Amino acid sequence: MIPPFASPEIEAAFDVPDSQARAGLLVLRQLIFDTAAQTPEAGRIEEALRWGQPSYLTPETKAGSTIRLGIPKGARFALFVHCQSRLIPEFAAAFPAWDRFEGTRAVLFSHPAEVEPIRHGWLIKRALTYRISPPLEIPA
Repeated sequence: MIPPFASPEIEAAFDVPDSQARAGLLVLRQLIFDTAAQTPEAGRIEEALRWGQPSYLTPETKAGSTIRLGIPKGARFALFVHCQSRLIPEFAAAFPAWDRFEGTRAVLFSHPAEVEPIRHGWLIKRALTYRISPPLEIPA
């Protein structure tokens, strides 16, 4: 089920000129909600705007680190996390040579088909439980 947007402003943030970028951002959005639904310890997910970008937080449990979606300079679309967290380094170690990164703050995408539910769902789950869970085991 596709969740409704939390506000017209958030919906407007997905109205980007590049149709492939919009499609990719919507795939990531759905993956965030699907992963959250399978991660009860994260609690309710709040969709908000942060820095003009759709952002996903765990306001009740405060279990997670904010996830943002947006358009970076070096790719069509991206999934952003807090740059001072261990999230991207852990993800890169778990899945070496699979993705492009912008430092320690983003996974970069060129096409919606690059979003992989298992791999990127792992990163999303890790972000949603960042403050309450030890680092996740690297899948085999």
